[in-house]
Amino acid sequence: MEQLKRFRVPVLTGVATLVLGLIVYAAWISPEGSHLAKLQAQQTLLQAQQSQLQIKIATLRKEKSQLGSNCAQLTTDLTQIPGTPSVDSFLQQVTALAVSSGDPNTPNISVNQAVAGVKGVTSVQVALTLAGTYGQMTAFLQGLDSFPRLFTVSTITVAGGAVVSGGQTLSPATAGYTLTMSGDIYYSTGQKNVCAATSA
Repeated sequence: MEQLKRFRVPVLTGVATLVLGLIVYAAWISPEGSHLAKLQAQQTLLQAQQSQLQIKIATLRKEKSQLGSNCAQLTTDLTQIPGTPSVDSFLQQVTALAVSSGDPNTPNISVNQAVAGVKGVTSVQVALTLAGTYGQMTAFLQGLDSFPRLFTVSTITVAGGAVVSGGQTLSPATAGYTLTMSGDIYYSTGQKNVCAATSA
């Protein structure tokens, strides 16, 4: 009995220390650990978001550096595919090309019909006939490479005039050629020059 009394104080002290430790763990250490885990999860999420934002920033910087060339290309596209279905400008451009090719006979141009296309682009079928010298026909065809309007050629025939073979050359002044061509020009309604809108 006396031995029990002797060990009672250290045992009670040990039990009290253990109980106190459990209380401290339950009240402070365990919640802090859970809070720390939540903070680590938030940190991982924020790091992922930061990486995504860095990628977006790099993409936007690249697009900004290309903005000038993209706007120039858009202006060219809007010129080649105007927003109105009028073919007046095309007729003027073809006539101007014929005149610059050596002024052959005025082109005979017919407009067939508009054909609805995809994504707001509509084609207008056109056909033209041009008569003149070999040099004029050649210059006219070469001029189509830098034509200011998008014009896709479906058929082209050249008739009349002299024919050479065996690598012979033909004088540009040789007359009697007729050039017949058909193809499509295009227009797109509702288009906007967003570059002009942003710079204004």
